[in-house]
Amino acid sequence: MNTPPPSKSTTPTTSSPPAAGLRSVPPAVGAPMGVAEGVPTAVLPDPQVGDGRHVTGWLTIRVPRKGTPTASSWCACGRDLFVSGFVKVLALSEDHTAHRDACPLRTSDTASEGRAAA
Repeated sequence: MNTPPPSKSTTPTTSSPPAAGLRSVPPAVGAPMGVAEGVPTAVLPDPQVGDGRHVTGWLTIRVPRKGTPTASSWCACGRDLFVSGFVKVLALSEDHTAHRDACPLRTSDTASEGRAAA
């Protein structure tokens, strides 16, 4: 009978598994995977600074199709009115405009008193 040809490499057989080689980990540079470029990964404070103005009055008029118009007038001084109907909406609109000049929050006398008291 023929004997098989010798194998190309002869490796000694051992009973223990081979030792794992050390693998170098690439340095973490940049944003984590899955984050779009230019998107902050942390919540940052809002850098916008207001100019000191704020809403003191608001007039809302709603006119639904084939419906009755409604209006509401709100002011930071405590005024909060609501009307329904075409004539009443027009009257509230004029009253809201007149209130802008008479509002205690917008008059210069009250504003200067508030500054002096503070």
